[in-house]
Amino acid sequence: MSLRLKINGLLAALMLAFVVAVVGLQFHGLRAAVQEEVLAANRVAAQLLKRTAWLYAAQGTPAMRAYLQDLGRIRANDVTLTDDQGRVIYQSPPSPYKAGREAPDWFTALLAPPPSAQAIAFPDGRLVVQANASRAVLDAWDELGLLAGIALALLLLVNGLVFWLVGRAVKPFGQIVGALEAMQAGRLDVALPPLHGTEAAAIGAAFNRMTQQLQDHLATERRALRAELQLSDSRELRRGIEQHVEQERRLIARELHDELGQSVTAMRSMALSVARRAAAFDSEAEQAARRVADECSRLYDAMHGLIPRLAPLVMDSLGLAAALDDLVQRLRRSHPAQQFDSDVSLPADLAVPPEAALTLYRAAQEGLTNALRHGQASHLRLRLWAETQALRLQVDDDGDGLPAAMAGGPAAGLAGGPAGRFGHYGLRWLAERAESLHGSLALGPAQPRGTRLELQLPLAPA
Repeated sequence: MSLRLKINGLLAALMLAFVVAVVGLQFHGLRAAVQEEVLAANRVAAQLLKRTAWLYAAQGTPAMRAYLQDLGRIRANDVTLTDDQGRVIYQSPPSPYKAGREAPDWFTALLAPPPSAQAIAFPDGRLVVQANASRAVLDAWDELGLLAGIALALLLLVNGLVFWLVGRAVKPFGQIVGALEAMQAGRLDVALPPLHGTEAAAIGAAFNRMTQQLQDHLATERRALRAELQLSDSRELRRGIEQHVEQERRLIARELHDELGQSVTAMRSMALSVARRAAAFDSEAEQAARRVADECSRLYDAMHGLIPRLAPLVMDSLGLAAALDDLVQRLRRSHPAQQFDSDVSLPADLAVPPEAALTLYRAAQEGLTNALRHGQASHLRLRLWAETQALRLQVDDDGDGLPAAMAGGPAAGLAGGPAGRFGHYGLRWLAERAESLHGSLALGPAQPRGTRLELQLPLAPA
């Protein structure tokens, strides 16, 4: 049932109860008035007839009958004259008032007073004055009928007016319900017009604010989703570029190793051959040839130092452990004043994914290079071990530690973080690489001094 019908039904019930109460009170008043009027009229008529009837009774029954015929009907009373044998000599005529109409029997039984009769005995007859409340009851019936009709008409009129007013008052709520249903159907841009009424206007304004905020939130979420998709695309693009760069680095490293390395070796061999042949007849040519051979040797050494920086070719053939050992050996040769410790403990049957192996190698390379270049470290330690579900790499040094800008920043400590936390480009690249592999990179102080770089990668992709 709608709110409109509920309000109208409640008001109709209250009005009907009020009408019933008014009619009940009116009925009670009419009943008392009818009883008082009828009984009083009966007593008055009896007293009147009692005083005058003896005068006519002395003249005989015909004189009494003639008197009663001249008197006619006494209101609300039936007069009956009988002789000494009980035969009816005279009976008052029926009332001409509202002749032919009677109130319903049930109404008469409720409203009529108890039977009341006054008898006057004579030597040759008897006069009976009987109370008759039929006209008074009929008047009460008509009055109550008129009152009930007016009440019913007013009830219908007021209910119709209330139904119209309530319909007009609750009309904005129908608009609100329609707007909510439209929103439920997916129309989030729905808006309510200005509504009549204080409460409806407040609800409409609140609804419009809610839809506006919802649209703003959805727009924000769409922008965030687009940004996230763009970031994801950027990461995929960056990852593809990194893979392409790694491939190009491997290609360049192999070209340097296979082509340029052989060419430099051949040039050195030819220079030494020229030096040997020119030694007997041209010392200057011999020296020049030997200088060319020395330059070829230095070029060969520089090229072989550059190749691992481009791509660890050792890892392709011998694995991650051998590549890290080769890295430490080369650093020992190039930095004889520093002490290097290496502890690589990987199971023989462990297959490290190529991307994870390259990331671990680059992390070790970055950590050792930064410690030598920026930390002034004298003792460096590289550790790699396998746990149940992850690979962990640690690079510790006893150098100067982190710069003040990084030591107090979010990257301090051993908790990993996004790439934006690391100020160094190589570390940012490593952090992004670790995050793309569902791992973490942490940079923090070592104990008792120095810096620790720690990389953790899962063995199986998430």
